[in-house]
Amino acid sequence: MRLIAAGPRLQALAAVEAAGSFSGAAAALGVSQSAVSQHVAALERQVGAGLVDRAARPVQLTPAGHVLAEHARAVVARLDAAERDLLDVLGRQERRLRLGSVPTALASFVPGAIARLRAELPDVVLTVVDDHVQGLVPRLRERELDLAVVFTSLSVPDQVSDLEVVPLFDDAYRVVLPSGHRLARADRDPSLRDLRDESWVGGAGGSTWFRVVRDACQAQGFSPHVGVVSDDHVAVQALVAAGLGVAVVPGLAASVRIRGVTARDLRGPGPVRQLAVAMPASDYRTHATTRMTELLRRATRARR
Repeated sequence: MRLIAAGPRLQALAAVEAAGSFSGAAAALGVSQSAVSQHVAALERQVGAGLVDRAARPVQLTPAGHVLAEHARAVVARLDAAERDLLDVLGRQERRLRLGSVPTALASFVPGAIARLRAELPDVVLTVVDDHVQGLVPRLRERELDLAVVFTSLSVPDQVSDLEVVPLFDDAYRVVLPSGHRLARADRDPSLRDLRDESWVGGAGGSTWFRVVRDACQAQGFSPHVGVVSDDHVAVQALVAAGLGVAVVPGLAASVRIRGVTARDLRGPGPVRQLAVAMPASDYRTHATTRMTELLRRATRARR
């Protein structure tokens, strides 16, 4: 079974899975519906198995189709990256940069770096993706992004282990309290253990940012009592301002405060995350990717 030369067919199968129909896949690929159908049928003949349940609405892939589509996405992404890198080396590629960022970085230092890149390389077509780490890392692995501003910590040591990582700075977490809270008016900064009996505003179960907090609390001998959950740092502060709990959030998030909230440093051991630029492992970097990394390093120099 030879699939190496089946690039367009694999691309068609992956598009059908994503769109849930042959017509949607055709629109996404910019080809006719007949062409998509022919590609998928040829691929089924090639592998000797049905890949699509055409009677289902929306169209569903068979178990064999799902397995092949998963690999197809990776193959298509690598071929696309290879083509872009080759054209870039040959000077024939419209330069583009696909940048991802966690929300707190995008709301602080990333826009300034983007503006400087635009001034230096005005012909670069820039795409910006705003997402959490758990959404950005898979897109880096699939080479849907050229680079992304993410964070790492001891709580999640393996999340970027297969990527190239350029450290930016350490971001210590801070506590945000209702302005009338007793700890907001205390003479000294609170410690994590001072918060052990409080009701907390925390992150959802899969929240990487809150996993860092939870692990730091457990190291201090307790688990936070989470009463309200949100992964939006602005919403977290609004919930704190309404008196629904206290929260410990990244320093970047605490630097943008809303009315009714007091932010204080944590005394003693506390959670810390490291902001970094992550990229797919590769021996080749486009000039735009390299320059964006340099500008992000420059934009965060004072924070180091």
